Amino acid sequence: MRFFDPHIHMTSRTTDDFEAMAAAGVRAVIEPAFWLGQPRTTVGAFQDYFASLVGWERFRASQFGIAHYCAIGLNSKEANNEGLAKEVLELLPRYAFKEGVVAIGEIGYDEITDAEERAYIAQLELAVANDMVVMVHSPHRDKKRGIQRSIAVAQEVGVPMEKLIIDHNNEETVEDTLNAGAWAAFTIYPHTKMGSERMVELVQQYGANRIFVDSSADWGVSDPLSVPKTAKLMLERGLDAETVRLTTWQNALTAYAQSGQIDVEALEKAPVIDQSQLFSDNSVLRGQQPRVDAPIPN
Repeated sequence: MRFFDPHIHMTSRTTDDFEAMAAAGVRAVIEPAFWLGQPRTTVGAFQDYFASLVGWERFRASQFGIAHYCAIGLNSKEANNEGLAKEVLELLPRYAFKEGVVAIGEIGYDEITDAEERAYIAQLELAVANDMVVMVHSPHRDKKRGIQRSIAVAQEVGVPMEKLIIDHNNEETVEDTLNAGAWAAFTIYPHTKMGSERMVELVQQYGANRIFVDSSADWGVSDPLSVPKTAKLMLERGLDAETVRLTTWQNALTAYAQSGQIDVEALEKAPVIDQSQLFSDNSVLRGQQPRVDAPIPN
């Protein structure tokens, strides 16, 4: 099976993770801009980070046959530094329209503050003005209220609900998200958010419509193989192959292909890898023999 991990922070992961993901069937990823664990203090730090998402990380994934897309946005946690947030919001259009950017994100609420809401609205307006998909981060605390507010504000700004992805859902929030007409994404973490067991039960209850799975793997305790592992458990627990395909591949692809940035036909084919390529004179290899696949005949 092929898998799509539509929320994973590969900046925090190693090439070993890419190799393991590719071996497990992960064919595509989306890397949303997020908080790095330590607050950034200058707009230049954001500029370099955004550049890496559309540049180096995209190249690094390609070296293992994984298609890399990203979302660009000011994360909710750092929106509370309003002086810096203003500069970052002015910077976003320079990167939001580059090749491979499939959404504005991840944006939304952390502590559900006024500053977070102002930044959220500004980015929703950018998305609406440019007919873009939106990836919403839901808060770790008071999640239900945060998601309800995220949806209400997006509706007020005029975001089409079919272009709104609400991430980090759980059993308390799934109905709010689905009833609004948005896409419901679920993060599978080893010890927090949703576990694979709970995810299987949720899909058994709600079905596969507008639901998909991601790992959100980052610099903390997390698992970049959460999507294929959850797919395996779904099959073991009796869910049919089509439901598994929808929740671990097709639904995320359908949602984010609305961006016009995903070549769906190309993703359906086997990847062609050329590890002899360089990015700014750099390679992911350290003396190993590069893998160079022969082109696939037309």
